[in-house]
Amino acid sequence: MSAEIRVPELGESIVDAVVGTWMKHEGDAVQQGEALVELETDKVNLEVSAEQSGILQKILKQEGDVVTVGEVLGLIGEPVGAAASRTEQPPVSAPETSTPAPTGVGEQKTPAGALSSAPVDGKRPPSPLARRIAAEHNIDLSQVQGNSPHGRVTRDDVLHYMERQAEQPAQPSPASLQASAQAQPQTAVQSTPAAPTAPPQAPLPLTQPAQTGREERIRLSRRRQTIAQRLVETQHTAAMLTTFNEIDMSAVIDLRNRRKEAFKERHDVSLGFMSFFTKAVVGALKAFPRLNAEIQGNEMILKHYYDIGIAVGAEEGLVVPVVRDADRKSFAEIEREIAALAKKARENRLTLADLQGGTFTITNGGVFGSLLSTPILNGPQVGILGMHKIEQRPIALNGQVVIHPMMYVALSYDHRIVDGREAVQFLVRVKELVEDPEALLLEG
Repeated sequence: MSAEIRVPELGESIVDAVVGTWMKHEGDAVQQGEALVELETDKVNLEVSAEQSGILQKILKQEGDVVTVGEVLGLIGEPVGAAASRTEQPPVSAPETSTPAPTGVGEQKTPAGALSSAPVDGKRPPSPLARRIAAEHNIDLSQVQGNSPHGRVTRDDVLHYMERQAEQPAQPSPASLQASAQAQPQTAVQSTPAAPTAPPQAPLPLTQPAQTGREERIRLSRRRQTIAQRLVETQHTAAMLTTFNEIDMSAVIDLRNRRKEAFKERHDVSLGFMSFFTKAVVGALKAFPRLNAEIQGNEMILKHYYDIGIAVGAEEGLVVPVVRDADRKSFAEIEREIAALAKKARENRLTLADLQGGTFTITNGGVFGSLLSTPILNGPQVGILGMHKIEQRPIALNGQVVIHPMMYVALSYDHRIVDGREAVQFLVRVKELVEDPEALLLEG
């Protein structure tokens, strides 16, 4: 009797996914609760687990296939001999948990006696894409550290390894030294003993095209496809405008310099700029609530809670995890939560719950050196604040020209429900709060 492996509910507003890596092969033994296949969605990657133990009989959806909720991905059958055993023995009222599971096709026994197709050390085998890239560039996967929760080596791990190797001077391996020595003419070996061999070339940089041609075709990830689609949709459906201002960061920088050591010692987290801007945004949203709304049909939904999305640049594309109820959190709580979400994004461990919702977004291009930009709305939100690089610039202050650390800020907004006056005043309010940390503390 076979059990179907189906695509689970994917979460809010997600209706389909792309089949990623199968962690088992047809004929492998699987245990209940064991991860079978990874699905790529536009927000996160998630694993589909076995609902019963048995043998993976059939894989119906291959890597790259687009699947919808409820579709059958594969079939799990009973272990070899289970059906015959069931017919020969009378039924029992409860399963014998102490009876060892029968050995099935393709199973391996671990030292502890458990059945598994995974390596003995508990790590999952490298993903197919990781193996293909490693083969193309002659990379020993045993030297690559897997950063996924289960230690499985992925494409990103291999690419990061190649980047690190490219930055280091290449060292000849024993195998390459032996091959080089064998390739030398016999006379050369006799006349020049112990002649050094040329070290092998470092792996090709990621920007260099494959040796087989001048172009390389790479399938876009599901997340990248959806990012592209939604950004275009946002610009087609929203009346998006952007207003700009600049903020004197002197007071905040002075406060951070005076308090950062005590703050770090007390709260075990660094005091950054994001907590100041998050608090300032909350204060401005309270004063101008239409920036904290969204449009649904012919209605405007005003939100009286402040779930602030923080844009994070990850390997697979931009993600926007959400800091819930930011108005109720302290500076330390905000900094701690942002750091935790950014770490999960880098490790590809964000869940749907981390990404759902959000009433307003902050994006900081300044960490990459951006001086000025026009952020795109994160629909269905109607406002996004763009932070930028801090630069020493001359400004007029009290009739004198002085040099202060200045930051350009940008507010993109949906003109359908936010008027230009509101947008300008909102950004001015953010500027006032950041430039006066005492007022910011009182507002918070």
